[in-house]
Amino acid sequence: MNWLPSFLFQIMVMLSIARILGGFAKQLNQPAVLGEILGGIILGPTIFGALAPALQPAVFPSSGDSSQLLNSLAHLGLIAFVFIAGMEVDLDRIRGREKGAISTSIFGIALPFALGYAMVILIPELWSFSIGDRQLFALFMGTALSISALSVIARILIDLDLMKSELGGIIMVAATINDIFGWSVFALILTSLKANIRPSLDLILTVGMLAVAFGVLYLIKRKGANLIELLWGSVIDLIALAMLTASLASQFMGGHGIVAAFLAGLILSQRRCRKESILNRIYLPVMTILAPVYFVSLGLRTDFAAEFDATIVLLIFTVACAGKIIGAGLGAIAAGIENRKALAVGFGLNARGAMEIALASAALDYGLIEGQIFVALVIMALGTTVISSLGLPWLMKTGPVSSRAWEPLPLHEQAGSYNYLES
Repeated sequence: MNWLPSFLFQIMVMLSIARILGGFAKQLNQPAVLGEILGGIILGPTIFGALAPALQPAVFPSSGDSSQLLNSLAHLGLIAFVFIAGMEVDLDRIRGREKGAISTSIFGIALPFALGYAMVILIPELWSFSIGDRQLFALFMGTALSISALSVIARILIDLDLMKSELGGIIMVAATINDIFGWSVFALILTSLKANIRPSLDLILTVGMLAVAFGVLYLIKRKGANLIELLWGSVIDLIALAMLTASLASQFMGGHGIVAAFLAGLILSQRRCRKESILNRIYLPVMTILAPVYFVSLGLRTDFAAEFDATIVLLIFTVACAGKIIGAGLGAIAAGIENRKALAVGFGLNARGAMEIALASAALDYGLIEGQIFVALVIMALGTTVISSLGLPWLMKTGPVSSRAWEPLPLHEQAGSYNYLES
């Protein structure tokens, strides 16, 4: 147990700097995750390692018992964070907004996906990746650029008092569809990376998992909430629990546990009585301990200075912004929304936030991408979030996003509306 004091010291330092810098980010009217990742960069090889190359590996060793336990805790934080993100989805918001939301979502997914795919195929010499082929990597880049950060978008909208507006509803529904699409495609991409199971069988298992999840969600909406609570409630709980258990086991065996965790949260999000009870128990521990440990750990294992490639960063950032803002904006115009508000929809959906970082982190873990692309995706996720928090208020002619936007809602407010992640 010689590693225990070292492990506890690491956690204490990581949570302290996450708290300090996360609070500082909030004072700048930005999400805490920005400060948490910056804290990891300071503690990692980028800054601490450069200033004290002998001391940094001693405090945060890359191997040994404490390192393995820290990595396991960070992986648990990732699973818990994605699980809560799934619980944030509210499919009831789709009702009555299908036309505008579907048009916005299709354009907002198709254009950035196509641009992300094309930039890999058309400029092959720019990219390097660990395993898989160029087509698979191109599919991942398209997926990474097409998702949005549902939770951070929700926080911005509620702070600007736009959540209950028609425009806010369209943005939220489109973001929901974007996230479900992104994680579903990512699950299928990961099936091609596993060597310990036949690809055809793994594909069947993945598609089956997605089919079960969406089948349960369809049944809930088709039969009605009251009947489901009486007859199918326990079945839904068991399916979600099985997916969450499978995600924990799969994550530590090299599988795509985060996808199962997201689907488990998505299923439970439709169980109103369970949702409030579960969030009441796990929200604060996850968002104040596990998630900060995960986001700080990203900076510990990556040298952001050594892996920084200005060309890749600029290209990914430009393509991501252009694809999402123009694509979602055109979709909103096609739905009959006037130009300025359509541009606001594009800016709202452009925020990538912590969900993009979780996707990039998983791709790095599975060897789909290398450090340079991971750093570029993290910078893109944070940059697009800042742009959305500044651009949306300006376009909608409201006051700026406040620091309160990134605070957890009181539980009594969560129960009657939408519960928001800090991401």
